[in-house]
Amino acid sequence: MEMNATYNSFVAVGDSFTEGMSDLLPDGSYRGWADLLTARLAARTPGFRYANLAVRGKLIGQIVDEQVDVAAAMKADVVTLVGGLNDTLRPKCDMGRVRGLLEEAVERLAPSCGRLVLMRSPGRNGPVMERFRPRMEELFAYVDELAVRHGALVVDLYGAEVLGDPRLWDLDRLHLTTEGHRRVTEAVWQALGLEPEEDWRAPLPPAVPAAWLARRVSDVRFARQHLGPWIGRRLTGRSSGDGRPAKRPELLPYPLDAESSYS
Repeated sequence: MEMNATYNSFVAVGDSFTEGMSDLLPDGSYRGWADLLTARLAARTPGFRYANLAVRGKLIGQIVDEQVDVAAAMKADVVTLVGGLNDTLRPKCDMGRVRGLLEEAVERLAPSCGRLVLMRSPGRNGPVMERFRPRMEELFAYVDELAVRHGALVVDLYGAEVLGDPRLWDLDRLHLTTEGHRRVTEAVWQALGLEPEEDWRAPLPPAVPAAWLARRVSDVRFARQHLGPWIGRRLTGRSSGDGRPAKRPELLPYPLDAESSYS
């Protein structure tokens, strides 16, 4: 890996993690690590181009069908692919099919770009994580295998203890906070061979235990506002991304004057 390499374009492929949930901006839109990374890359390279094809709720089959060929045709210097985790969270998940689709995506993207970046996604510590951990680790083991086979980079977010800290996760317990996305940005930045600006793995200060009543209120709010609707969508075959267009569907110059919005 060339240190301080120059990149001229970036395409992000995936689901809500790459769309930027839950790094919420004042206008109600989501920013996230891919936008933050782009702002930093664009500051180094005039005319830098960026596309973000990610849509929340997408399964790996949808990512392959709707995003992969589009991304491959863009011939970007950097492509990130993060997908399959939504599949592992479904009650019924065919991991053989997930692996096959992920392989299909990597086989199409790797030859089309300068550098393909895959990730071992972070997971919030807690009972939900423990339930789905075997599937997740099976997925991540295959990510490692594909990366070796196709010369891709792997950013190991799953192996960073700090990214499991509940304080870096939003109230829905599925998406990172602004600080979580900022740390992912630095992780990808460093993986691309660029000069580190901070230790993204640094632990948070010791947590102050919440009172019993506060924990119960938080659990009830989570169940009512997030868990219930999520289960409802699973039972009815709906997705939070149904009908939603890609965040930034074309590979276009990234405006440097937007960087102030990403600080």
